[in-house]
Amino acid sequence: MGSKQADHVGLLLREFRLPTMASLYEPMVAQAEAEGWSHRRLMQQLCQSEATDRQERRVQRLLADAGLPDGKRLETLEEADLPTKVRRQLPGLLSGGFVERSTNVLAFGLPGRGKSHFLAAVGRELILRHGMRVLFRPTFKLVSQLLVAKRDLRLEAELRKLDRYEVVILDDIGYVQQSREEMEVLFTFLAERYERRSLMISSNLVFSQWDQIFKDKMTTMAAIDRLVHHSIILEFNGGSYRTKSKAAEAKP
Repeated sequence: MGSKQADHVGLLLREFRLPTMASLYEPMVAQAEAEGWSHRRLMQQLCQSEATDRQERRVQRLLADAGLPDGKRLETLEEADLPTKVRRQLPGLLSGGFVERSTNVLAFGLPGRGKSHFLAAVGRELILRHGMRVLFRPTFKLVSQLLVAKRDLRLEAELRKLDRYEVVILDDIGYVQQSREEMEVLFTFLAERYERRSLMISSNLVFSQWDQIFKDKMTTMAAIDRLVHHSIILEFNGGSYRTKSKAAEAKP
């Protein structure tokens, strides 16, 4: 194939927003001619390369957008140290079926038990394995974001933006400042996702202590009811991961 014709095809592919096919077109055509490929095989190879590269770029965009903490990955999760019931739930969570059912995942336990690591690791795998849109936020940061939106009269727009995420991970829900304004926007957010989108929440507070978050019994019960209705509850009741980690580092 002449260089002018190849250049023209490459320009067309770029115009059609097929950058991988454009970059591979000339070398792959040369390979096809040398090895006697059919036109069908050439097109299949070009299209497959574009699809694979496009999927990889999409996953990288999703990871960059998710805000997942560095280092909290599946490969760094000490599965042997997880409570038995939590470890048994892990394969099912990684399959992503709970997201399709709009089920929530609620992780309870004292500080340092690995709740955040576990949820972040599952969230990352949902992106890598299933291409899902995931957002990880400390609860106080999400609440601050919603408060600013409410002040600027764009709370509905902000909630619509958050609704694009199939999974929102709220880390440390017990650490909000507990003002009534914060309680109201947090409850609004939880209610908006009810039975439509999944939440993954870590909490150092058991349900009986959630009136510290929502201020009154009626609102507390309403929030708990919405979260628990379709939920998987994980109890991180083992020893502290942080203590174990420091002890391991201290060993000669």
